Amino acid sequence: MACRQARPKRTLIRLVRTAAGQVEVDTTGKQAGRGAYLCADAACWELALKRDRLARALRARLVPEDVQRLAAYAATLPRQQPGP
Repeated sequence: MACRQARPKRTLIRLVRTAAGQVEVDTTGKQAGRGAYLCADAACWELALKRDRLARALRARLVPEDVQRLAAYAATLPRQQPGP
């Protein structure tokens, strides 16, 4: 969603907006709610949060707690080197 590169679905991380309106990382890939996918690259996550792309894709307003939690998760992800 943020880097706009096509990747196999199994390599992406699904985020979901639950019925309660909370945004969570969906580790199972089967949680009910509106979903969006991001690659497992910290830079991609930072871009999605910074430019509000994630909120648009999930059709939700991200509260500061959601942004903080997702940014903390993104900090655990590796930074991938750009390809040649």
